[in-house]
Amino acid sequence: MLKKRDLQDCHALFELITHPDVFPFVRHKADTYDEFLFISKQTIEAEERKELISRTIVDEWGAPIGTINLYDLENNAGFLGTWLGKPYHGKGYNSPAKEEFFQEVFYELGIETIFMRIRKVNIRSIKAAEKLPYVVKANETRKSLYMQLNAVEDVYDLYEISKDQYTLHYMRTNSAEQSDSELLA
Repeated sequence: MLKKRDLQDCHALFELITHPDVFPFVRHKADTYDEFLFISKQTIEAEERKELISRTIVDEWGAPIGTINLYDLENNAGFLGTWLGKPYHGKGYNSPAKEEFFQEVFYELGIETIFMRIRKVNIRSIKAAEKLPYVVKANETRKSLYMQLNAVEDVYDLYEISKDQYTLHYMRTNSAEQSDSELLA
């Protein structure tokens, strides 16, 4: 479902990122393929410098369908940025990609907190975030960060995923799945 970023995926990803339902919500916008290639190369280099974490989301056949990233890494925390190509919206790729990514960043890479800043007009992303049982709306609990994000105008809602909340969810889910499989045995 996820793989490290690779410049060979840029053609497929660029075709997907330019769709009008996707492009406005992407952090690093590229108007041309060459620009997208350059941004992708910069992203790979930034990950090597441990400034961010970036993965390509792939479908069942290994075809690139989007990306998931953790930007602005500081104090074992960062901001999540995810996009899927329009043909893959509503097909069940978002949650499994996030689960796999969270497993890696929390348990292998030492991240403690993931923030999501979501434009208040991006209803699709807000609904997706609020479906996740380990996500907490943090406009009030992280007021200073919320105010910083909205210093110019009130654009974003802030959400938080702590390693502890995610771990609790993961343990409950695995425990329930294990109990179900024991009942079937």
